Amino acid sequence: MAGGFAIRREDQQYDGRITPFIVLSCTIAAMGGLIFGYDIGISGGVTSMEPFLKKFFPEVYTKMNEDTNISNYCKFDSQLLTSFTSSLYVAGLVASFFASPVTRYFGRKPSILAGGAAFLSGAALNGAAYNIYMLIFGRVLLGVGVGFANQSVPLYLSEMAPPRHRGAINNGFQLCVAIGVLSANFINFGTEKIRGGWGWRISLAMAAVPASILTVGSFFLPETPNSLIQRHNDPAKAKDMLQRIRGTDNVQAELHDLIRASSASKSTKYPFANIIQRKYRPQLVMAIAIPFFQQVTGINVISFYSPILFRTIGLSESVSLIMAALITGVVGIASTFISMLVVDRLGRRPMFLFGGVQMFVPQILIGGVMAAELGDHGSISKGYAYLVLVLIGIYVSGFAWSWGPLGWLVPSEIFPLEIRSAGQSIVVAVGFLFTFAVAQTFLSMLCHFKSGIFFFFGGWVAVMTAFVYYLLPETKNVPIELMDRVWGEHWFWKRIVGEVDNKHHQD
Repeated sequence: MAGGFAIRREDQQYDGRITPFIVLSCTIAAMGGLIFGYDIGISGGVTSMEPFLKKFFPEVYTKMNEDTNISNYCKFDSQLLTSFTSSLYVAGLVASFFASPVTRYFGRKPSILAGGAAFLSGAALNGAAYNIYMLIFGRVLLGVGVGFANQSVPLYLSEMAPPRHRGAINNGFQLCVAIGVLSANFINFGTEKIRGGWGWRISLAMAAVPASILTVGSFFLPETPNSLIQRHNDPAKAKDMLQRIRGTDNVQAELHDLIRASSASKSTKYPFANIIQRKYRPQLVMAIAIPFFQQVTGINVISFYSPILFRTIGLSESVSLIMAALITGVVGIASTFISMLVVDRLGRRPMFLFGGVQMFVPQILIGGVMAAELGDHGSISKGYAYLVLVLIGIYVSGFAWSWGPLGWLVPSEIFPLEIRSAGQSIVVAVGFLFTFAVAQTFLSMLCHFKSGIFFFFGGWVAVMTAFVYYLLPETKNVPIELMDRVWGEHWFWKRIVGEVDNKHHQD
């Protein structure tokens, strides 16, 4: 078969269980997803609030309310408006590369702390903003926070988790993203009704709540055993931490693999230069392809601009905000939770493939309805509008249990220790780069492509589903320090990296 295979795993399992210590630590760390999700949800809602537009983007407000000749698809086309949203992702892209050496040389914990503190500063600045420069500088600080958090949190979760539960624990990051989106949308729904037009300030300033939890909580986080070995070369300290987080004294097998991986990492002084070597080619391809595909699923069309989309199909401002909350929030959380329950049983590949199909079909149908029923002016019937909402719900569900959580999980578990922080930085940077590209061009694309934008993103979903089928091996239950075995046994990648020598891993 072109895609999957089964790795012999009987000699790879370590002793251990999910302990209260690891649940508490990973819950605090996963708050990094909460700040990311809150920002995604809040920015989309705030940019559809009329008082916010009137104060900072008056030309968009004028077009939306007074120019009746402008196309439904072009009312929100403003490069300045999209700069507000996308400035965060440029900052996050740059910050992720600074986060890499911090994570490698100082540990995962300081990187998480830096992310929370920067996001907290940005939330305060945005809530108090009185001009566009203050607003965008606040977004830049938020971007620095998200850049550090997204670089370090998925690594932290994958390194702390027992191999057989790594998928469920790492997917907690995406669950927190979904909770953040839901919270933000409900806050937007409430603040939009505040008389006096200053509700948007509450929406932006409330980002300080999850940022404070992450910042304060990170002071109490333990460092991962992988990082302790890599930075201090202290097997006794790492063994003690392993025993605490695994709930067993029998951790010698896992400790042995950590020490072996750390020895290899010591010879790698320049991880960004080493990652381009042939033996790391599969990981590098995945580090670029997976976050790229995650962004061209079209999810940001829904997440950033779902309130705007709903207004485009004729719904009121209030209805648009509550529908955005219900669809992107409730559906997203429920589906991500299901993903946590099944990812370590079903595996990564089947979920990617089924999720791809579940996203492709609604996008094509939405594009068809919009093309047939919504012209440049006027609105579609309520029946078709609600059909579009149902289809969006199906699409969000498909993303939330497949490409949403797995887009973070798979990259965080495939890198060997010597290039792990550099690899995760590339994942985050590529994700931010294409999030920026999509955020900055979406409103213009919506104006020019009109309903064809759904066919555009649907085409990418088809491409990435084929990519997974042919090129992504199954990684469930494989210990993170033995992950190089999956590439040496894959039908395509073994031609690049060579056949795996199983005896090497049993020494």
